Amino acid sequence: MSTVLNSQITALVGANVDQIIPLSGGCVGDVFQAELSDGRTIVVKTADPGTPAAQGLSIEAKMLQYQRNNSTLPVPDVLAVDDGMLLMSRLENGGGLGTTVQEDAASIVAQMHSITTDQGYGFEFDTVIGGLHQPNPWTKRWLVFFRDQRLMYMGRNAERMGRLPTSVLNRLNSFCDHLDRWIFEPNQPALIHGDMWSGNVLSAHGRITGFIDPAIYYAHPEIELAFTTMFSTFGKPFFQAYQSIHPIEPGFFEERLYIYNLYPLLVHVRLFGGSYVSSIDTTLKRFGF
Repeated sequence: MSTVLNSQITALVGANVDQIIPLSGGCVGDVFQAELSDGRTIVVKTADPGTPAAQGLSIEAKMLQYQRNNSTLPVPDVLAVDDGMLLMSRLENGGGLGTTVQEDAASIVAQMHSITTDQGYGFEFDTVIGGLHQPNPWTKRWLVFFRDQRLMYMGRNAERMGRLPTSVLNRLNSFCDHLDRWIFEPNQPALIHGDMWSGNVLSAHGRITGFIDPAIYYAHPEIELAFTTMFSTFGKPFFQAYQSIHPIEPGFFEERLYIYNLYPLLVHVRLFGGSYVSSIDTTLKRFGF
């Protein structure tokens, strides 16, 4: 396989491959680091051609190019994309997410959240999150988009795959009928990364070097902020710095954070099932459902 992979990479970048090292991660396909004969080190993602995973790599390339062209968010350069292969620049990593990195992240993320559109909530094409389809039809109201294209879409998907009990889906549906008790319309849509957890945040020398594996769309920025707390990606240093740029409305940490994290929880239920179902149950009970 390595010989075939090497020749594919060479054909796309015009340089021979000296060494290939498997990397961890990659919900969409396998991930490698390739050292090239011209001195470059690149990241290679692969999937079987003609499969949904290969289509996911193509979508990932489009998302990265959109971020590169429309924001200042540091992301890998797309070097080449082919059916079943995505080649990207390698970003330095290994610096952790300490205080200065979190403060740097807050400035970068707040700047991204200032990017808006007059189209509404959604995106110009459907994207992926964790390898799963993420529908983005333009929708004028955030509450409607969040309810229909995030919570209920992923909930039904998880139930259809046998990962979410029908009884829990019915409770989720009842909860969604009352979302307007807690969720309000933001002033404007904001561009979000969409999958901002520690594995997708790269740093070195006390600063952010990049954000990878996007799941972008235009949303209420609070859904992004909530997700950063789910796996303890960012904490107090990030939120203090972010609030100094974009104040967060009262009630976020007490209520809305848990509501917005229902979506990534449902993504994890769809992917893995198990204990994530009990987390959905706990959140629904928290709000009386």
